[in-house]
Amino acid sequence: MKLDVFGAALSVNFLRARHFPRYIAPMSGAIRIPDGFVDELKARIRPSEVIGRKVKLKKQGKEWVGLSPFTNEKTPSFYVNDQKKIFKCFSSGMGGDVISFVMETERLSFMEAVEKLADEAGMSLPKATPESQEQYDRRQRLIAASEAAAAFYEACLRAPEGAEARRYLEGRGLRPQNWGKYRLGFSPDDWRKTFEHLKSKGFSQSEIVEAGLAVEKDGGGDPYDRFRGRLMFPIEDARGQVIAFGGRALQPDAKPKYLNSSDTPLFHKSRVLYRYKAAREAFGSTDEGGLIVCEGYMDVIALCEAGFGHAVAPLGTALTEEQISLLWRAGPEPVLCFDGDRAGLGAAYRSIERALPGLQPGRSVFFCLLSDGMDPDDLIREQGPGAMGKALGGALPLVEVLWRRERDLEAVDTPERQAGLEQRLMQAASTIQDGAVKSAYERELKARMRDHLWQQRSANRGTRQMPSRGGQVVQPALRGGPPAKTRGLGLVVRAVDDHHLAEIGFEALAVAVFPDPDVSAIRDALIGQNTAESGVDRKTLSNHLEGLGKLRAAELLTKYPDIPKIPHGGSEEREWLIALEQYARPDGADESGRIAGEAFATAEDARLRHRLVSERRARTARLNEAAEKADQS
Repeated sequence: MKLDVFGAALSVNFLRARHFPRYIAPMSGAIRIPDGFVDELKARIRPSEVIGRKVKLKKQGKEWVGLSPFTNEKTPSFYVNDQKKIFKCFSSGMGGDVISFVMETERLSFMEAVEKLADEAGMSLPKATPESQEQYDRRQRLIAASEAAAAFYEACLRAPEGAEARRYLEGRGLRPQNWGKYRLGFSPDDWRKTFEHLKSKGFSQSEIVEAGLAVEKDGGGDPYDRFRGRLMFPIEDARGQVIAFGGRALQPDAKPKYLNSSDTPLFHKSRVLYRYKAAREAFGSTDEGGLIVCEGYMDVIALCEAGFGHAVAPLGTALTEEQISLLWRAGPEPVLCFDGDRAGLGAAYRSIERALPGLQPGRSVFFCLLSDGMDPDDLIREQGPGAMGKALGGALPLVEVLWRRERDLEAVDTPERQAGLEQRLMQAASTIQDGAVKSAYERELKARMRDHLWQQRSANRGTRQMPSRGGQVVQPALRGGPPAKTRGLGLVVRAVDDHHLAEIGFEALAVAVFPDPDVSAIRDALIGQNTAESGVDRKTLSNHLEGLGKLRAAELLTKYPDIPKIPHGGSEEREWLIALEQYARPDGADESGRIAGEAFATAEDARLRHRLVSERRARTARLNEAAEKADQS
């Protein structure tokens, strides 16, 4: 049963709700609601959230399905579509929007239902006064002025004066036939040309200034254009109407590089997302968990051109609570994609604080942190849409990024610092308003902290100086080894580069516990792939790790410096093996045997299973023989 039949044979209640006159006048008085208010209200509400309070809904493809609240049915035939913002009950034949659903299920009038939903959405119901009607009419004039400016900028882009802007767009790989899709334009490099054009279209000076298109001088005199000599990006509201602009400077030394409209009666930058309406519509045709959020206009356009049409961007500021709420109205698990530099990581960390309070079961955010200082536009142009898809597929859950932020803030090598880490983690979890999610976060973060401290203690034991059989001190960490955060990486990379080391150290690799999970991922890939006589190389393993979404592990492997091979059978080989064995769990052979047994049980290749067992038996025999010789002496 498909929702394509929505719109056919809708109920009388729905038809009545849809065909109210422009202004609604209930029996009790003369309250009047402009059409735009109802449209804005429905744009702010996700039908599945409202209807889901009365109907137990289950996700099915792009829709939600449940048992009809209007009939006593046993097989679900009640559907909700958030993108189309409608419901349909096939057992009763009823259907409509969220307002008609509330009217029917709660026996409310249209005005009562609108008032109830407006209160939930944080909107103030317009009052029946001449002033409210004047305010509505004024708003419509400002929208008309913004739309006229957008059309003017579009025409200027294709005129001779827009040549530099055209060259910029073509240099960024955006073809002329697609400029209209984003309503891109150019603001003439003139102090009054846009202002005079809008005046000729019948807009007053106060309307042009109030719409944010011109600026009045402090000392008086004629207003001047706010945007001059810039590539223009129209910003639309949830209904698709132009309410503001972003302008990019074309000269390298121009300040600022990006200039947005100031706040106006139409536009508040903390409450709007670039291309939100178009992204919601595109999201209706995807199977992703939510919208993609990136940092700039061109990043959004690059993602759209690469097939990720459900991309949006904040407007020059960090994500706000209002913007995160907009994201959740479109989908339960948006992906925040930040540039791979210090500023991008900082933006990701700030977003955590704003998202935590609103987390609910099934509703969260994910983070895609690009590497090498790249942004989405760079990655797509250099490596193609496939690389962007892989990066998005490897997005990290919020709890992982929160954990990394607090873990890496300072060393946790003393009880006091460990207590500080736990305090920060619990403080972050305490801001979550949903009780069930809050408890789940507290359990997860405490478990991560316990595991991290245990691995740290285990690794510290493994890095102590160990006496060799000859009585001389052996340093387990070889020259040129990795930093503490990736302790053990150099040992694993040596095994990747040298098939002989992978053979003699196979069991020690299998039971090793590394403090960095990405080092463990490289080790797991080596064990899983190393079944051929010739072994594997870095490139093969890196491709395998990327296919699994373990992008950081692949990067660690490929970027680790080349290591000279060590002679077989010599002292360096023994040092490597001793160093590797220090990463075995400290509580003895029984635990090591259990881990090896788990690896045996999960290995798919029969030859690999045989080698795990034979290596362990050979090592046990060597240890027993050494013990017997020691006793005899």
